Amino acid sequence: MKRAIRKHGPIRALGAMSGTSLDGVDAAVVETDGHQIFGFGPSGYRAYSKTERADLHAALGHWHGPMVDKAAELVTIAHAEVLSEFDKVDLIGFHGQTLAHEPRGRGTLQVGDGKGLAQALGVPVVWDFRSDDIAMGGEGAPLAPFFHFACAKWIGATQPLCFLNLGGVGNLTYVDPSFDAPERPGALLAFDTGPANAPVDDLMQARFGLQMDRDGAMAKGGTVETGALELFLAEAYFNRMPPKSLDRNDFVEMIKLVKELEDADAVATLTAMCAAGVAQGMEHCPKPPARVLVTGGGRHNPVLMEMLRVSLDCPVEPVEAVGLDGDMLEAQAFAYLAVRVARGLPTSCPGTTGVKALVGGGVVSMVPGRNQTIAKA
Repeated sequence: MKRAIRKHGPIRALGAMSGTSLDGVDAAVVETDGHQIFGFGPSGYRAYSKTERADLHAALGHWHGPMVDKAAELVTIAHAEVLSEFDKVDLIGFHGQTLAHEPRGRGTLQVGDGKGLAQALGVPVVWDFRSDDIAMGGEGAPLAPFFHFACAKWIGATQPLCFLNLGGVGNLTYVDPSFDAPERPGALLAFDTGPANAPVDDLMQARFGLQMDRDGAMAKGGTVETGALELFLAEAYFNRMPPKSLDRNDFVEMIKLVKELEDADAVATLTAMCAAGVAQGMEHCPKPPARVLVTGGGRHNPVLMEMLRVSLDCPVEPVEAVGLDGDMLEAQAFAYLAVRVARGLPTSCPGTTGVKALVGGGVVSMVPGRNQTIAKA
């Protein structure tokens, strides 16, 4: 897996993402110079076991202690297993697992040992992407928008469009591809729209011991409780102007709103809450987007996708409609961001996280005993 880093032009970067859905580790290769995407390489996936998911879930919301240490160890091991399957990569972008996110409070916590991975895999690793952004007054999330801008250029978009990621939490990126760089004022606006799959997944686990509402089968047979939906939309978060971000468990009260409902009605209502949060968020877009491209696990839920199509005033499609991989887009994003960090380029800006100035957040852990150079593109 060892390979000298190219000093100029595109390099082959491997990104890894373990999201708030707690399903597993995605890994994917991108060839980029930190500006332009030159191509996409192979991808891989390592699922978390039921026990591992339980350990990660138990550590959510904690900042330190034995549960956090245990989660950090299993995250590092799981990433090492899937990343070791790749060869001929120059750089790794390692996001880690978010356990707590409180940008206006204690900060943000992504566990996993990037330095240890660099030593084990023999490849430089970029990690701790969010801390510098928060230190500069930003939300620390979302971080994929700079990559979304590159994707808009890759697909040849000419009109404003949105990328909607529906993982555990939903986040929206508005992209205006008429700009020549993502950090230009007006090129990007990004924020979390609200909870997405996490409340449904938690309810399915609690009531049925299932990981998710696969294919929206449960929601399809239910009726949305409009009273609960109205209470949800009355949350103060929806009145805040973006950029803004959420922790996975910020909306745990949602489960209480539906706890008296029958199973199908409860799932249908939680699913409608996700769609309603997106619809509310779309009102912040500077211009009406020509289309919304959906990535993340939520795009596999036909009930949720139909709710979005009914509530939004533009076409809503999975990112596969433009040749992108919705299962790997976030892993690819951290491969792309790793190259930007290594070459001194910004990874967030006021329009994406609310940070006070352009920030290229991240720690670069080099491989001990090797003479390595990462030069600007």
